[in-house]
Amino acid sequence: MPEIRLHRRLSEIPAAAWDGLHDGAHPFVAHAFLHGLEATGCLRPDWGWTPCHLGLWEGDRLVAAAPGYLKDNTHGEFVFDHAWAEAYARHGLDYYPKWLCAVPYSPVTGPRLLARDAEARTALLEAMQALVAQAGLSSAHVNFHAATDDDAFGDDWLLREDTQFHWTNPRGWQDFDGFLAAFDHKHRKNIRQERRKVADAGITFRIVHGDDASDDDLAAMHGFYLRTFADYGNSPALTLDFLHHLARAMPRQLVLVLAERAGTAIAGALCLRGGDTLYGRYWGASELHPGLHFETCYYQGIAYCLREGLARFEPGAQGQHKLARGFLPTPVRSRHWIADARFADALRGWCEGERAHVRAHRQALWAHAPFRLEPAA
Repeated sequence: MPEIRLHRRLSEIPAAAWDGLHDGAHPFVAHAFLHGLEATGCLRPDWGWTPCHLGLWEGDRLVAAAPGYLKDNTHGEFVFDHAWAEAYARHGLDYYPKWLCAVPYSPVTGPRLLARDAEARTALLEAMQALVAQAGLSSAHVNFHAATDDDAFGDDWLLREDTQFHWTNPRGWQDFDGFLAAFDHKHRKNIRQERRKVADAGITFRIVHGDDASDDDLAAMHGFYLRTFADYGNSPALTLDFLHHLARAMPRQLVLVLAERAGTAIAGALCLRGGDTLYGRYWGASELHPGLHFETCYYQGIAYCLREGLARFEPGAQGQHKLARGFLPTPVRSRHWIADARFADALRGWCEGERAHVRAHRQALWAHAPFRLEPAA
């Protein structure tokens, strides 16, 4: 049997060993990304993020691993279980701490159970349950796992679903005009008007990869990020050092969309590029212009995917307004193992009801999809 080890820093695991357990297509599970969060001050225990990575070892060989964190709140998770914590409290029980397998601050679907084979993947899930029991935790959670991991979870792992809005290219569009031709007249006209307003304001765009980004580019993007968090009264987690780290360690996977007017950057979107997918993460602006958000965060990303031959664009969580701009309802999932059998039974019915509601809403959203049955001539 493999030996279970807990790692309080990802630097305890060699990058080659960790990255040897996934295909490299998902930048958020890369050792460079996760270690970078720890090394540049993005994870703080007072924000509820205490690294506790799970590794299964055969001697000096890593055979399975999961990015893990001890959590005493739900900060930066995007799978909300406040009601669960409140139910525990009403019964005089502690929901926190819990153990979370996830990528901090990133509601992005991808591999979570990193393993050399199915047997090691099963052993990894068993190790999660053993960790909960031995440490006296309430539960283990695996957020935004890939659909390919579904079969690994037993029935005792409760399933939750949510909906995000993703862009794909099922018709093989070659450029933005071809993409727009697939819209009905109303939605196509609206997008053209939005884009024209941005262009008429004298705003141009520059796409910068990490290895081309100057210090000024990175500082500008971080400034936009800080401004957005300040506007919403939230605490920004990502540091400027982290952006510099990404530019060095993941130079072609970091993608900045910078909007400029009169030679000065006035807005930006921070993205990461995977094997066939662009992931939009954060945006901000120092000036407000009609359509600027949509152009910076959505249309420039779609155009980039079309130029680069990428199959998907995931622009972040929530945002039903994305539907009218070509991003379609897509299920995302998480799994939850509850140690207390009484709560597990009660939450099973709760999750079933939630899934039924989410699926019905997602089906209803499809009625508002902006595409024609056939591409316009």
